[in-house]
Amino acid sequence: MAERRYDPTADEWVTFATHRQDRLYKPPTDGCPLCPTRPGGRLTEVPLAAYEVVTFDNRFPSLSPHPPVPEVAGTELYPVAPAFGRCEVVVYSDDHDTTFADLPTDRVRMLVDVWADRVAVLGATPGVSYVMPFENKGEVIGVTLAHPHGQIYAYPEVPPRPARELRAAIAYRDRTGRCVECDVVAAEMAGPRCVLAAPTAIAFVPFWARFPYEVHVVPRTHRPDLGSLREDERADLADLLSRLTRGYDLLFGFSLPYVMAMHARPTDDERDWDPISHLHIEFAPPHRSATRLKYLAGSELAGGAFLADVAPEQAAAALRAVLT
Repeated sequence: MAERRYDPTADEWVTFATHRQDRLYKPPTDGCPLCPTRPGGRLTEVPLAAYEVVTFDNRFPSLSPHPPVPEVAGTELYPVAPAFGRCEVVVYSDDHDTTFADLPTDRVRMLVDVWADRVAVLGATPGVSYVMPFENKGEVIGVTLAHPHGQIYAYPEVPPRPARELRAAIAYRDRTGRCVECDVVAAEMAGPRCVLAAPTAIAFVPFWARFPYEVHVVPRTHRPDLGSLREDERADLADLLSRLTRGYDLLFGFSLPYVMAMHARPTDDERDWDPISHLHIEFAPPHRSATRLKYLAGSELAGGAFLADVAPEQAAAALRAVLT
């Protein structure tokens, strides 16, 4: 089954992709499908003896450009739609045992260009409304392939969390005439929650952090998406991403799991999104200490109301301490 079902009680779509139950699950290192194809060896997803960065279509996609007809019939109450979209894999390195934090800064700089290119290509696909690069890192996040990689999803509509952010940004602009993210950047620039700063971007623990060591990386100047960044802004973004992820690994003395996601302008033509959307990259690590995780339980999962265990100012100070 691969189809999308509408939830009329929440005004959200849920995607069903039951074929993903059969995807590869924690293979041994010598069975990794993301490693290079060595001469005379087993064919992997990457038919190259060595590579730097590579992208390809996910073999077990949640969304696809030619989805099957839904298996159930929709109704006025319960609309059903094909699971249209794209799911791509972005492999960061041919070294199986590295992580994003281990990448040289010039490789991260290359990744920024790759992300920008794929967002532009996928976003130009008819029927695609939002493109989100992201990375799931660590077994506690649910990662099933250890090789360093991320993903890019191209959705037929704006996903719920970015959609809420956009609604808030529209309301703020209607009320003040300004971009809310620009005002947040100005407020955090030299404040107690700022973790890292570069000439054109900053990294900070948000005032409202949902996760104990959550960090947002944001251009100082209003930029709606990766493609609108200048060369120096791309370089600064890569520098901050490199430094932040290395700092995360120093925080508790191990390779810190996280979810990293990029929020940017929708790719549809429903309205002029450029004045509303301000590119930002969110890091959400699940650890609240070296030995304790932040679980999403009753209040978070059932109510959508996050309860935080670490003050943002305390988290920022701890990160600054390992980054100096």
